[in-house]
Amino acid sequence: MSVRRAPSESGGVPTPRAPRVVPPFDPELSVVLAAMGKEPRESVTPRNLAARQERDAAARPRPTIEDLRADGRFEVAELCVPGPPDGPDVTLVSARPAGLTGPLPLLYYMHGGAMIMGNAWSVLPRILREWALPLELAIISVEYRLAPRTQYPGPLEDCYAGLVWAAGHAAELDIDADRVIIGGKSAGGGLAAALALLTRDRGGPVPLGQLLLCPMLDDRDSTFSSHQMSGLGTWDLTSNATAWQALLGERYGAADLPPYAAPARATDLSGLPPAYIEVGSAEMFRDEDVAYANAIWQAGGQAELHVWPGACHGFDSLAPRAALSQDARDARTRWLRRVLA
Repeated sequence: MSVRRAPSESGGVPTPRAPRVVPPFDPELSVVLAAMGKEPRESVTPRNLAARQERDAAARPRPTIEDLRADGRFEVAELCVPGPPDGPDVTLVSARPAGLTGPLPLLYYMHGGAMIMGNAWSVLPRILREWALPLELAIISVEYRLAPRTQYPGPLEDCYAGLVWAAGHAAELDIDADRVIIGGKSAGGGLAAALALLTRDRGGPVPLGQLLLCPMLDDRDSTFSSHQMSGLGTWDLTSNATAWQALLGERYGAADLPPYAAPARATDLSGLPPAYIEVGSAEMFRDEDVAYANAIWQAGGQAELHVWPGACHGFDSLAPRAALSQDARDARTRWLRRVLA
């Protein structure tokens, strides 16, 4: 059967494009993605950003302190600590298994949400259940300011101020300042990577490790996977560009953007704490995250890299019972246990 093609504006017949070849989604994730429909995956644009932020704030869980205490299983407190110079105070949500005497190791955690959404409370129930209890960890989750209301370097400086305060008040918090792991997911993973660079260069607290879960590292959107996977999973090029523009403002795309704003731009990855980096084979951030792990190795550092086959961005939150999600959680826990040992 022949197919007729409309002529182009120049009068010729356009050359047919080869079909986009992409890695398949994991079968269990495919079912979940299909059930989601299109609305949750609608692109974030400058025009709808404010509405999307309002919708996220209304829909995203924000458990109370009493909820997080889980009938006395955890000790939880909200701490208001000094923020960066010329900035407001920073809220830290501190939690630990009840009844444990310290000093406990600390996971200093930054939530996801593309730098434009999310909160410090919503991530805690799962972290407390999966890591704090079995590993006897203290947790601090950072309520950093969101873009575009606060642009770079504000959110990162919030995280740094909170880290410095926590390390300086280790005795009060009953934590071990020599066993602090910084971590985060998506935007939080990017912040954790940036925080590792910033505290190294400022001579600040020295983390024991960095846990980077599908981290958002590169503002340039120039990798193969950023185009290959755009629009096929849970996050696309339009949304990513909108988020980076919201964070960077007029500095978006600047040639001299510092690595603390977008860690993929770093040219010196020496002297960093051991990293755990994971990403899905079927998501936009795949290539920038793999390149970051490779750059750490080239600088003589340690990185454990996992590229989960068929995983989309945020796969373990979308399908927590999927076999792939369980494998990923097990791998993270093993790494944490090894580093803390």
